[in-house]
Amino acid sequence: MTRRLTTIHTSERNPLWYLYRHIRFIKIFKNTLIIEVMRYVPFVSWKRAIYRHLLKMDIGAETAFAFKAVPDLLYPERIKIGKHVIIGYNATILTHEFVIGALRVGDVTIGDNTLIGANVTILPGVKIGSNVRIGAGSVVSKDVPDNTTAYGAPLKIYPNK
Repeated sequence: MTRRLTTIHTSERNPLWYLYRHIRFIKIFKNTLIIEVMRYVPFVSWKRAIYRHLLKMDIGAETAFAFKAVPDLLYPERIKIGKHVIIGYNATILTHEFVIGALRVGDVTIGDNTLIGANVTILPGVKIGSNVRIGAGSVVSKDVPDNTTAYGAPLKIYPNK
């Protein structure tokens, strides 16, 4: 399935250069400060609480963000994560992307009992099911169904045995 993205066309050739026309500076500053500090906090329960309350992310019980994992800076509130999920070391969850002439935004949903490996990049507009394992270093550029293992770039999906 293709990614579910909303495209905001801009008159600027490089919309990242004009970032603050699309999102308030104070929001980006606050989100950046919170996320950068929380990347180094060793207590996963603190990260979950801070992300839920200050960044308005929807995060289920006993979900853990590992050291240096990064949710999206601009739209973290568009991330929904189920319960008992592990987000691995240095993983990145994106809900926006700037491209020539446009800003694209999409929700990211991660189901229950899912493992996101180290250094995984999740692109905006994808849904990762429940009971899924995403291998380290993968780029999640499409939906991943329930009860599967996925890895690589490009992403390959295999049923769990």
